[in-house]
Amino acid sequence: MKFSYNWLQEYLDKELPSAKDLISILSLKSFEVESIKKINKDFVLDIDITSNRVCDCSSHIGIAREMAAIMDYKLRLPDFKIRENSKLLAKDIVSIEVRDKEACPRYSARVITDIKVDDSPDWLKKKLEICGLQSINNVVDIANYVMLETGQPLHIFDLDKLEHKKLIVRFAEKGEKITTLDEQNFKLNESILVIADAKRPVALAGIKGGKGPGVDSQTKTIVLESANFNPVIIRKASQFLKLKTDASWRFEHGIDANLTEPAINRAAKLIQELASGKIAQGIVDFYPEKIKPKKIFLDIDNVEKLLGGRIPLKQIKNILTKLGFKLIASKTVSGKIAVEVPTSRLDISIPEDLIEEIGRIYGYEKIPVAAPKICLIPPEKNMNIFWEEFSKDILQENRFSEVLNYSFISEAQAKTFGYEIDKLLEIENPLSSNQQYLCPSLVPNLMRNVETNFNYFSEFKIFEMGKIFSRATNLRKQKSKPQTVVQGNGLAVIEQRFLSGLIARTKDGNQSFYELKGVIDDLLNKMGITNVWYDEYEPTPEQTKICVWDIGKSAEIKVNDKEVGFLGQISPKILKKLDITGDVVLFDIDFDTLQKLVSEEHEYQLISPYPSAMRDLSILVPKETKVVDVFNVMNRIGGSLVRDIDLFDIYQGDELHGDKKSFAFHIVYQAKDRTLESKEIETIHGKIVKALEQNLEWEVRK
Repeated sequence: MKFSYNWLQEYLDKELPSAKDLISILSLKSFEVESIKKINKDFVLDIDITSNRVCDCSSHIGIAREMAAIMDYKLRLPDFKIRENSKLLAKDIVSIEVRDKEACPRYSARVITDIKVDDSPDWLKKKLEICGLQSINNVVDIANYVMLETGQPLHIFDLDKLEHKKLIVRFAEKGEKITTLDEQNFKLNESILVIADAKRPVALAGIKGGKGPGVDSQTKTIVLESANFNPVIIRKASQFLKLKTDASWRFEHGIDANLTEPAINRAAKLIQELASGKIAQGIVDFYPEKIKPKKIFLDIDNVEKLLGGRIPLKQIKNILTKLGFKLIASKTVSGKIAVEVPTSRLDISIPEDLIEEIGRIYGYEKIPVAAPKICLIPPEKNMNIFWEEFSKDILQENRFSEVLNYSFISEAQAKTFGYEIDKLLEIENPLSSNQQYLCPSLVPNLMRNVETNFNYFSEFKIFEMGKIFSRATNLRKQKSKPQTVVQGNGLAVIEQRFLSGLIARTKDGNQSFYELKGVIDDLLNKMGITNVWYDEYEPTPEQTKICVWDIGKSAEIKVNDKEVGFLGQISPKILKKLDITGDVVLFDIDFDTLQKLVSEEHEYQLISPYPSAMRDLSILVPKETKVVDVFNVMNRIGGSLVRDIDLFDIYQGDELHGDKKSFAFHIVYQAKDRTLESKEIETIHGKIVKALEQNLEWEVRK
């Protein structure tokens, strides 16, 4: 906003510093001066006013008050006293009707007769010009001058052009039209506040006047308007009409309702002096709910606590007084002073606001730097974040790249993976149709990543840590509770953390499954999780509908007897639907469940100095046989000499006789106290084979 250096000087009792010095002073203590430009014998200061200070600083008097407080000058206000003509009563000449006091809290009007519309004097033209306004005539120029001086927008109507000498503040009717002073035509609706006479709209309230009752060279009697409007209504109307003015900018930020009277008196006085007008007695004033100054009790001790330095009480009082605050001496109690806040300071509502004003004018640079006098306590370790970062580091060490997807899926994705739409959680206001539902799994979006990346790479490894969402049902019956249950609007939603990752290759040959299994083993081992094994995945009827996995090439990841996730190849049906030509092996782990099993403490086990020996064993079993059943037999017979058993293949195919499948195991033999001889290993291995063959439906393949 532009301000005149010479004009500001008129309100101060001492000579201002040079314009360049003034820039640094204001920028340090009050506002940022964006630029300075010399015009004739004056300087234009372009000051960036923050939105909370438009209420009192969108005027030369407001900025001058700031300067007076900063530099300890005295503020000199102009004369607002007027001479009224007692033979004319304003209320007998014009009538005012305000139909919505929320939209227009105050509407003040004065009547001035016998005016002479002419050119403005040079001093007035120059002041308007330096602030970026064009001179029109002495009457209109005065209204603009007073707005720049006080911050209160004014408007002037030619009384003789108003139907029935009446002004009505109301909302426009649908389809009403108005032509503004600059010849723009607007079609209005019911949300736009207007000033109307008895017949038609004559002004866009708080924005711009209409052409009909505009002042011209023939005007003799005017109605001078000084009003206060609801900021929200003016802002919405301005946006709808795409019309921004100096007046609308001020009104939409909010200004003081008590400013209408001094501003209208100032304008009337100048019109009386420059246009020979006669001021009718009285103001026609609609002001049903008078706004009174707020009172705030300021704790002096709290000033020091908040600012970090002690400011003398005398200086505190001087700063507040200079800024226009009134100190109520009779209400100073127990270290607190009562401060009356002028109604122009809409930004001040709590004691901390006053303390900020004190610190700003006193100068933050004067407050000595001191270390905080508090005990700094290290924050408690957030185990959720710790284990998330720990697991991410392990996967990245295994050359996996992390991806971050939105927590939403589309209806098309849901149908591709077999989810029932009515069981998903739909977003009330999705950003797009691709983000219509909350993710029930991380897998759909990971597969979208596969679609994209296969365009650029023949092989890649990615993972994601994120939340999935589902409807909460029978929470009391669940053995393990989810980490988070969010309730609202009659709906309970379960949020669970999952860790999912995949290896995708255009050509595979069963390599990826075992590679990914090794990565999971590494992850769980470093997280201190033992007794990990893999069981054949046999989906329930409900899981069969959500056909993510290739049933014959997938496994459940278990810790002890607890299922923590899945590992396997993606179903060929899904790959076909997504038009993916390649192999994708994926793991999907319930991280909330997994985290309950982790341990930061690792029990040290002495590495055996004796060598181990490995034998492979393949067994043909009925399709309904579980891996754990075979595990139990081998562990029972092998005893302490069987150090580890690793399932490395599950095979089902048409070439197998009957309804059969094949398991393949690595069995590791090792003793803690001696080297096992080949004969002893073969004996133990033979016992295991014999024990397995005791089940007539099992066949050890030799």
